Amino acid sequence: MKEIGIYVHIPFCKKKCFYCDFCSFECDENTHKDYVKALINEIRAFRVDYGDDFIVKTLYFGGGTPSYIEAEYIQQIVNCLKEKFLFHDDIEATIEVNPGTTCYEKIKRYREIGFNRLSIGLQSTNDNLLKIIGRIHNYEDFEETYNNARNAGFMNINVDLMIGLPTQTIGDVKDSLEKIIKKNPEHISIYSLILEDETKLKKMVDEGKVLLPDEDVERNMYWLVKNALEEHGYEHYEISNFSKSGYESKHNTDCWKQKEYLAFGLAAHSYMNDVRYSNITNLNEYINRNLNGTYNGRIIEEHQDIKAKMNEFVILGLRMIKGFSEQSFKEKFHTDFYNEYKDKLEKLIKMGLLQRNDNVVSLTNKGIDLANIVWCEFI
Repeated sequence: MKEIGIYVHIPFCKKKCFYCDFCSFECDENTHKDYVKALINEIRAFRVDYGDDFIVKTLYFGGGTPSYIEAEYIQQIVNCLKEKFLFHDDIEATIEVNPGTTCYEKIKRYREIGFNRLSIGLQSTNDNLLKIIGRIHNYEDFEETYNNARNAGFMNINVDLMIGLPTQTIGDVKDSLEKIIKKNPEHISIYSLILEDETKLKKMVDEGKVLLPDEDVERNMYWLVKNALEEHGYEHYEISNFSKSGYESKHNTDCWKQKEYLAFGLAAHSYMNDVRYSNITNLNEYINRNLNGTYNGRIIEEHQDIKAKMNEFVILGLRMIKGFSEQSFKEKFHTDFYNEYKDKLEKLIKMGLLQRNDNVVSLTNKGIDLANIVWCEFI
């Protein structure tokens, strides 16, 4: 029986954040209802073409803002998945929530449905910064959400923070870290702002309405975060992720290890049998196709040949702070990593971006700062 992960995309938000270019929309209740019906139809229509029986090891509801829609809809989707797939007894089941879209009763319902991991989108403890980037909540709303999660029985909580935000200072980052570390969540994700085209924040920056910290300041923020979290018992296990021992995100870690997963919903991406494919991104078309029973919206992104798969293994492996072992590469591909990548490896070691110790390849501190340069070598 093949272990897989399942991702479910809920593409709705109360309000779209100024920096966001994800596939998400501000829609009414009727659209939520129709989307959930369409999503359930997609799950029910899923056909296993390759003869494998699946057991679901991880489940992840992301968005958008899954907590924006009614909890009953989440229940209906999970019920449908359980009808279609066998769930592992020790499944990690995560749902993303945003402050301002939850209450104690809704979070308690998630726990009753079977979710055992909550990911809370905070981004900053500074209310002014939250307004600048278009968040709908303040820090007090986050505290209420966090306390509700603990009271509802969630013992595995992630908190998202961002660095490199407009007007953000080192002091702002330090203040956010101090407050969140006191909360003692099991997992903390730290993301550097990426200014995406066609976003409101990009326009604001281009028009000079807000200023971003320069690159050196942003890097100093990152190392402040790394040092502070490690000092307080968090392991830096992936470029943007820190956890208490045993609380690494199983779903994301499996993705970084090239494990297979299925994804359902608008714009959702799957990886199965060396094929990466996605669903269509037009909301109305997705709903209409699935409600009418005519869905055929998969878009093949890539049929991986062996070289593409090896390259991806290296790139994903180098997201992990511990890197990857050359033995694991050999076991997976039946060939020697050093022989395949000798020139690239020696070049990046000479540049001070990679290190090779006891046949384990990983980023150096300089490589962490310049990770995109490293990854591009293997594309």
